[in-house]
Amino acid sequence: MIIPLEVMRRLPKTDLHLHLDGSLRPRTMWELAAAQGIKLPVRSPRELARRLRAGHRTKSLRDYLKIFDLTLTVLQERDALKRVAYELAEDCAQENVRHLEVRYSPILHRKRGLTLPDILESVIQGLQGAELDFNMSTGVIICGMRNISPRRSYELAELAVAYRKKGVVGFDLAGEEKDFPAKDHREAFKLILDHNINSTVHAGEGFGPPSISQALHYCGAHRIGHGTRLAEDVELMNYVLDHRIPLEVCLTSNVQTRTVPSLRKHPFRIYLDLGLRVTLNTDNTTVSNTNISREYALAAKAFNLTPYQVKRIIINGFKSAFLPYARKARMLRQVITEFDNVFMEAFPDSYDRAGSVL
Repeated sequence: MIIPLEVMRRLPKTDLHLHLDGSLRPRTMWELAAAQGIKLPVRSPRELARRLRAGHRTKSLRDYLKIFDLTLTVLQERDALKRVAYELAEDCAQENVRHLEVRYSPILHRKRGLTLPDILESVIQGLQGAELDFNMSTGVIICGMRNISPRRSYELAELAVAYRKKGVVGFDLAGEEKDFPAKDHREAFKLILDHNINSTVHAGEGFGPPSISQALHYCGAHRIGHGTRLAEDVELMNYVLDHRIPLEVCLTSNVQTRTVPSLRKHPFRIYLDLGLRVTLNTDNTTVSNTNISREYALAAKAFNLTPYQVKRIIINGFKSAFLPYARKARMLRQVITEFDNVFMEAFPDSYDRAGSVL
């Protein structure tokens, strides 16, 4: 069954793995650069959009991450951070995202003298403004960086602790995996766990199952960012399955970073069929030139998903959100009703056969 993009757009969704500095509007970046006196290596917003977009020139995760060197140039001031955060949430709201978790590393935004609280509060203000305007839920995930000193990760973990009831919902470890093991940052994650804060770790994207194992057993991660190479270790995959550890799958970016050779060779369908708690996410809407509705439409077409399977994935997203249980339960009740209404309207003759019961 072909599920049209417009139907996917109407469905209530989450986006749990979304980087602020890879998701700013090209037009906004162009305007911010002009206002800040920054000379960009392009002549127009259209050319800038092409420059920011991953494609054939990205041969690895390292190539993909180089694009962020450009976007970060305009994200060193409070007003810019607040604006970009607000606009990102607005863009997600247009795709009917009900709960959004935006991640970034404040340590990368200090080139113009901002303090870590300045940087964090600016993003929180932008997101909270969007919450009120678009009737959605948002949260910040602070990222430690694998290629930066573990002392810095600990400093960022302290920041997450200080703001855990003020907009921060989790802690992450991002950056290139190869040669930068997660276990080096375990003290930061110990602090996070000691304060009962949720955590996720980028793992199994640029390196194999040992990276995922470290994320789980050294850092105590509650979710795994990507997890694309988990299928290479059956025992570890069974552990993830048995402990209901969510995978933050980002299909388009996994192809662009050459984590998988093609979409059809992505293990997503294997994970889904085995019952792993897979979620769909965008990673970077600008760099990957995508949005969450497109990711669902892409998955449905590539893996021949039924409406019931789409529903399962969406529910996985809400179940996996870094939110208090009571809020998730209320949100899920509403989402399930809305989902059924959309699909029954779109496919009145086949939705029941596809399965509308959890």
